[in-house]
Amino acid sequence: MLDISLNSLTGPLPVPPLLIILFSAWNNSFTGDIPLSICNRSSLDVLDLSYNNFIGFIPQCLSKLSTVNLRKNNLQGTLPDTFYSNSLLQTLDVGYNQINGKLPRSLVNCSFLKFLNVEHNEISDVFPFWLKVLPDLEVVTLRSNMFYGPVSLPQGPLGFPKLRILDISDNSFNGSLSPEYFVNWSASSNKIYGDGQMYMGDYMNALYQYVNTLDLRYKGLSMEHKKVLTFYVAIDFSGNRLGGQIPDSIGLLTALIALNLSHNSFTGQIPVSFANVTELESLDLSRNKLSGKIPQELKTLSFLAYINVSHNQFTGEIPKGTQISGQPISSFEGNAGLCGLPLQNICFAPSAPPTQQEKHEDETEEEELYLSWKAVGIGYGPGLLFGLAIGHAIARTGSSR
Repeated sequence: MLDISLNSLTGPLPVPPLLIILFSAWNNSFTGDIPLSICNRSSLDVLDLSYNNFIGFIPQCLSKLSTVNLRKNNLQGTLPDTFYSNSLLQTLDVGYNQINGKLPRSLVNCSFLKFLNVEHNEISDVFPFWLKVLPDLEVVTLRSNMFYGPVSLPQGPLGFPKLRILDISDNSFNGSLSPEYFVNWSASSNKIYGDGQMYMGDYMNALYQYVNTLDLRYKGLSMEHKKVLTFYVAIDFSGNRLGGQIPDSIGLLTALIALNLSHNSFTGQIPVSFANVTELESLDLSRNKLSGKIPQELKTLSFLAYINVSHNQFTGEIPKGTQISGQPISSFEGNAGLCGLPLQNICFAPSAPPTQQEKHEDETEEEELYLSWKAVGIGYGPGLLFGLAIGHAIARTGSSR
């Protein structure tokens, strides 16, 4: 093993030894192309050249490696479409480069693939439905590319049996999600901790531990996480053109921790089935076209530390719960019909119909008021006549003088 990471080394990458198994040079300032001699190291299993300044193209020999991390360089061109059958590849991270073209369809040959990250590139392709044939796929991150088209199959659920993190944010996906969209996401319905591993992408032996790095939006913040726990479950569809209703099948994802559907065009109401997502900690539905009332069932989610439903068309009272009323006002703004804490406008309950006793009391008061005015009228009539008579007599007396 050769680990020269976390230094300030510059210039071209040194040629690694012939019998090397693990070569880690991440977080340096290496420049130039990735040397083709990498492909001649028949024992090489883990290659981490992330956080450097490499240019040029990605080597064609990725199939024989189990872990490839080329994250945050200046690599160009397309991903090699040379993944052969029974490839050993488990982790492929090429995020934050300048890669274009399409996702290589030969990735379906990587039956051991667990982690796929191509975020922040220039890949233009449709949603990779074909990846669902990979039995162990746990993480797919397509964030900030030029993906387009629907994310829902015309027939049946999507069906990723072991998928725990799906991030397709900031693309141009459109269409709606089918009602049964989340039916077969069994791994997201059970809180499991992996095969004895604490972090996603663990590569461990007596001398070295390797874990995957992910950018995650959580509780309104976007951060890079060096170690992601194996039981973490997250879905981020934000920043697309998705519409239609949020499927009720979201309630099947009982292990879901973070959900972000913001900046889309979802309509309809928030599914009551959210009450079943008992592990939910972060929920962002802001800037959609959702309407109706916020379900009271959300206040039963005891782990919900962050919720944002701003800039929708919600009405009625905000559910009263510590984890909801304790949110900032900005989490609910842009909904003209909302009221209650933490907003300043108070909810006024509709007036209830009067009871029989109240009706009787009102009738009695009206009757007494009528009798009072009748008495006034009776007294007023003679008094008026008497006053007129006196006035007439005085007038006559004055005229006779």
